[in-house]
Amino acid sequence: MPVSHKDTINLREKISLLPDEPGVYRFLNSDGKIIYVGKAKNLKKRVRQYFVDPDRLNAKTQVLVSKIADLQHTVVSSEQDALLLENNLIKQYQPRYNILLKDSKSYPWICIKNESFPRMFITRRLVKDGSLYFGPYGSALYAHHLLDLFHSLFKLRSCSLKLNTEDINNGKFKECLNWHIKKCAAPCIGKISEKEYNTQIEYIKSILKGNTSPLVREFKEKMNNASAAMKFEEAEIYKERMQTLNAHYNKSLIVQPTLSNIDVFSIVFSDSGAYGNYMRVSSGCIIQTMNLELKTNIEESKEDMLTHFILDVYDILENVGTTPNPEILVPFEPSGKIFGEDKYVHVPLRGDKLNLLELSRKNATEFKFQNLKQDALKNPEHKSVSVEMLKKDLHLQNSPVHIECFDNSNIQGTNPVASCVVFKNGRPSKKDYRKFNIKSVVGANDFASMYEVVFRRYSRILDEDGELPQLIVVDGGKGQLDFAYKALTDLNLNKKIPIIGIAKRLEELIVPGDPTPLFLDKNSPGLKLIMQLRDEAHRFGITFHRLKRSKGQINSELRDIKGIGEETEKKLLQRYKSVARLREISAEELTEFAGAKVAQAIKSHFENHL
Repeated sequence: MPVSHKDTINLREKISLLPDEPGVYRFLNSDGKIIYVGKAKNLKKRVRQYFVDPDRLNAKTQVLVSKIADLQHTVVSSEQDALLLENNLIKQYQPRYNILLKDSKSYPWICIKNESFPRMFITRRLVKDGSLYFGPYGSALYAHHLLDLFHSLFKLRSCSLKLNTEDINNGKFKECLNWHIKKCAAPCIGKISEKEYNTQIEYIKSILKGNTSPLVREFKEKMNNASAAMKFEEAEIYKERMQTLNAHYNKSLIVQPTLSNIDVFSIVFSDSGAYGNYMRVSSGCIIQTMNLELKTNIEESKEDMLTHFILDVYDILENVGTTPNPEILVPFEPSGKIFGEDKYVHVPLRGDKLNLLELSRKNATEFKFQNLKQDALKNPEHKSVSVEMLKKDLHLQNSPVHIECFDNSNIQGTNPVASCVVFKNGRPSKKDYRKFNIKSVVGANDFASMYEVVFRRYSRILDEDGELPQLIVVDGGKGQLDFAYKALTDLNLNKKIPIIGIAKRLEELIVPGDPTPLFLDKNSPGLKLIMQLRDEAHRFGITFHRLKRSKGQINSELRDIKGIGEETEKKLLQRYKSVARLREISAEELTEFAGAKVAQAIKSHFENHL
């Protein structure tokens, strides 16, 4: 059944609320069935591509888009995790429009075999025989590069001989070519003891677990020494090894063999209820994720809310024949005893399980903000999350529902302009944007220009009895902010309207009279709102400045000629491209194109201005 216009609007609302983070998205049809799973480096940009211009999609993708009725997403920490989670979910749900993995493809691991004088090799199968597995790696080529690096650093065996001390001492084995070309330490003939060999293996384990710093420092020193000795090929080898080690440790929580058959619950709270995220881990892989919103009309403890959330999830899973996993991770103990002795419910304090709980909490938080933003879209009176967070972060008395931001634009003092953008309830109000030509300042003086535009803006609002903002943001450092504050002081508004500056280098906020900048959390919705204001003011100002500059360029030498107006100038430049080219045109051709009067005026001007 095709998607209705109403459904499309709802989808577009959801897409507008997606985060600019890596993750996995799932498209559902009208029956609630997952029909497509995709990965994204940036969820919002990727999903939006399906709906911006459907006519540009191929026929199969257009059919997919026509059947999309709903959208779900999961945020992860990296592109590799997105790739691996996509792989897990495709195997789990086998969506109709995905390329199904008929060969049960899995991602490569590096295995250190559980045996005497352990071998290292790449495999796609995990065998529970005591061997150690590291990975998975999103690229098999990368895994091979890593293995090649270890073989170049350490003399490891690559043969499949079943070595043991007795056979080695009895001379059962004979050295191979790798011993002669110095690629193997030849444990088969006793050239290296098991203790010495295992020391190499322990070093490799340490590197694979992320302790690459000592070796990176060693490679860097050797690279610099080789470069100083003008041995550039050798230096390049060490550089490549250093880059491989620097890039290799990107630990995945999406596929982690140390985690098996676990249910993960996290919950975050709001004034009206709670938002929960559930993740199911099976055989070391996240195979399912779910978000739920819990509304409450009475005051309940967080423990009770967590209990309700867990029971609601398991009710849903029971309907599809899924039973709880034996181990359950929670952020705190739920109220009451939900399960019997066969279930281990606990709060992880460290390690991979804590990291997994944090990933779940991140998704619950994202789900909360998405829902609150959606409420704000549906109800204009509902104050946006970012506005409320900004009020809290800046310790304001009133919610900054109406915010204005100023920015100056000029190039070496030419065409100085300024812009003022207006956000209401956290969203741009473009009809209220204003442009300013700088009138009283000569040259590139950002401080004086800022004073002028702030004074002009609010003196006019006062004269017209207009609406004053609850917050003013200045794009710039202490100098611009001080002059903007002086303008407010001269208008007796400095105690009525809070004002801050945002510096570009570290995104620090500057408050008048406070020598210490304010640093907000980089993930704070309040800071993101201020940065959005700053970027929008800069964009709007630059656009105006370019327009003014281009008009200045179009107002060419032709405009100085009596009888040549804007339309004639435009026609001539469109035809002949430049004034220099126009000088070369004969009077006859010019007369034919523009008329005798215009041609005569142009030629006379050029003759008088050789």
